[in-house]
Amino acid sequence: MNSTQSSTGVRLLLRTFVLLAAALLGACASTSEKDVTAGWSAAKLYSEAKDEMSSGAYDKATKYYEKLESRYPYGVLAQQALMETAYGYFKQGERAQALAACDRFLKIYPNNPYTDYVLYLKGRINFYDNSSWFSGLSDQKLYERDQHAAKESFEAFKELTTRFPKSKYTPDARLRMRYILNALAEYDTHVALFYYRRGAYVAAADRAQEAIKSHPDAPATQLALAVLMDSYDKLGLTQLRDDTERVLKLNYPASPYLIQGLPQRNESWWKLW
Repeated sequence: MNSTQSSTGVRLLLRTFVLLAAALLGACASTSEKDVTAGWSAAKLYSEAKDEMSSGAYDKATKYYEKLESRYPYGVLAQQALMETAYGYFKQGERAQALAACDRFLKIYPNNPYTDYVLYLKGRINFYDNSSWFSGLSDQKLYERDQHAAKESFEAFKELTTRFPKSKYTPDARLRMRYILNALAEYDTHVALFYYRRGAYVAAADRAQEAIKSHPDAPATQLALAVLMDSYDKLGLTQLRDDTERVLKLNYPASPYLIQGLPQRNESWWKLW
């Protein structure tokens, strides 16, 4: 055998080895990627998902529920799986996926016996995002924040309490609605105070008026009236200032803002549950 033939033989051997190794690796990969749930019944998938959820393995449980819904899209277990998927994502902190699952459930199964729960869950998902939205808030950041989550939470709770007034979730939903309204009033009022402290008195007056008009019964109304009164004073609108002062005295005769004026330093104003 000459050198050329020897070299050719080595190359063929190497090529064969590479192809064999690739085939073996592919077989291993296909084995490792094999879906262990293949062939499971809907009942088996639901049972395993429920066990994983109970143990706190929300990620694994959610995957099982999604497989159940995908493979067995009709029937009670598919409906339950979608609802549990929303809860699983909620527990994982995956707000967007949780809300998407809630909305899909409400669209596909509007008359499901658990519709009240899904509405409550949707409100809770946005409620907790709303809570994180408030925590650590300072005047410097306050005016930049978006109220979308708070308003979405309120709307979900409102639909729940309207459609299902006797639901076991309704009493808690009503309490959370009150909290949200008070929190939104606090938001508007402290934005008004933010503008006032920076000399934007027209903007301060407008935002204070908005807070009073939108949430007249909220605790923040007292501060909103004080901001409005002082803003009118700075703008030289004495008649409006005096009218606002009379309203403040009538509703809050012992208001500290009548004696001490507006707060001069940043304060933690949110009161979370």
